[in-house]
Amino acid sequence: MKRIALFIATNMAILVVLTIAMQLLGIESLLNEQGTQLDIQSLLIFSAVIGFAGSFISLAISKWSAKRLTGARVITSPRNETERWLVNTVQRQAQTAGIGTPEVAIYDSPDINAFATGANRNNALVAVSTGLLGRLSRGELEAVLGHEVSHVANGDMVTLTLIQGVVNTFVIFFSRIIGFLVDRLIFRTERGYGPGFFIASIVAQIVLGILASTIVMWFSRRREFRADQGGAQLAGRQNMINALERLRRAHEPSALPESMRAMGISSSRAVGLKRLFMSHPPLEERIAALKRF
Repeated sequence: MKRIALFIATNMAILVVLTIAMQLLGIESLLNEQGTQLDIQSLLIFSAVIGFAGSFISLAISKWSAKRLTGARVITSPRNETERWLVNTVQRQAQTAGIGTPEVAIYDSPDINAFATGANRNNALVAVSTGLLGRLSRGELEAVLGHEVSHVANGDMVTLTLIQGVVNTFVIFFSRIIGFLVDRLIFRTERGYGPGFFIASIVAQIVLGILASTIVMWFSRRREFRADQGGAQLAGRQNMINALERLRRAHEPSALPESMRAMGISSSRAVGLKRLFMSHPPLEERIAALKRF
């Protein structure tokens, strides 16, 4: 789930930077050449271009940023039997899933977690924490690796990118409309764009972006069930159930950076409205679904 939080955080940062750059360069002012009217058609095209650009840039740098944020060390030459087993297991699972072998990495953390990310199915990264290696059995660890390989094989990051691009488009579109209304009705700007437009549109973009992230989180929760099924097929259903049970019993907060918690195999619990922002379903629900699978 780390991959989802990192992707969203990176995406929002890129959108804000692109928005400010467009304003400073005067490109956004071209939307208002008619003076007093907001060109809805041009605004929608502009929103789609910027929205999908932010999404695809986030995808392109996802593997690079994940390595930097976690300090993950890619295994190029296995140092011991455990590292050899990791590489061989991921390679075997990738072949079974019909994808290119992902890079395999280890990052230092006492937390039981793992993540997969990357721009496409044949150029991905699967990373595990030192806590995961030390506390799970080989069967459970194999299931976790299968879960992450399944994320890659299912093309979850690419699908997420398309969903995020659509969400970005509407966030930018409506934030500009809000900025336009604030500029006209409150700041009384009669022609062009005043400071009220730029301030209100950026604030609205951030707020709407946070609210819109619930759509991406819903998608993430649904894909977790499918990845669990993939892990069960690659490593055995009972191994996958045992791995999730181990995570459930751990009862410890994630040691991953806040921006990366949605990329891991598990995340903390949430109730009420917080559930809308959960990147993973509760472990109890995932275990129950596997038992029915």
